[in-house]
Amino acid sequence: MKKMVGRLVSVHAGNNPDYSKAEQPSVQVELDGFVGDKHRGYSRIAASYDPDPTGTIRRNERQWTGVSIEELAVIGERLELKEPLMAATLGANICVEGIPSFSHLARGSRLIFPSGAVLVIEECNPPCTEIAAEIVSAYTTRSGEPVAGKMFPKYAMELRGVNGVVDVAGTIEAGDQLVVEVNE
Repeated sequence: MKKMVGRLVSVHAGNNPDYSKAEQPSVQVELDGFVGDKHRGYSRIAASYDPDPTGTIRRNERQWTGVSIEELAVIGERLELKEPLMAATLGANICVEGIPSFSHLARGSRLIFPSGAVLVIEECNPPCTEIAAEIVSAYTTRSGEPVAGKMFPKYAMELRGVNGVVDVAGTIEAGDQLVVEVNE
């Protein structure tokens, strides 16, 4: 199994009506997700993008989401943002650095933290239009023109990070070194 080492830049949790999440110094993760987070739970209601009919109660494979600082920089450059695109705006629970092609890590890859906490990747997280509206309201472009929010889904395709489940409970802290066991 291939292993990579990266760093946890920031960790976020929240139950805001929008998708944003507050940055925290550390977060407790339990087998049903991030404590204090709106996506915590063993089950969720199927959305329009799911294979099940909308409204169906299904397993929650989206207990957490993660992005990389490197991929956020690419999206921000494509959108011509004046300020760096922040993980909190996108509703991510974790932001990592030093993991090449983070959004392309295979299902079953494991993120292992010093506390023993383990997050398992389920899939690449597709960009959504709701986040585009958040970006438009929170950011400006280098030219002073309005942010082309409708372009976010296109510019963020395959760069929006990953989502997954908690495999082992523990505490994760901003600045943690993490080991990624890549499922090949």
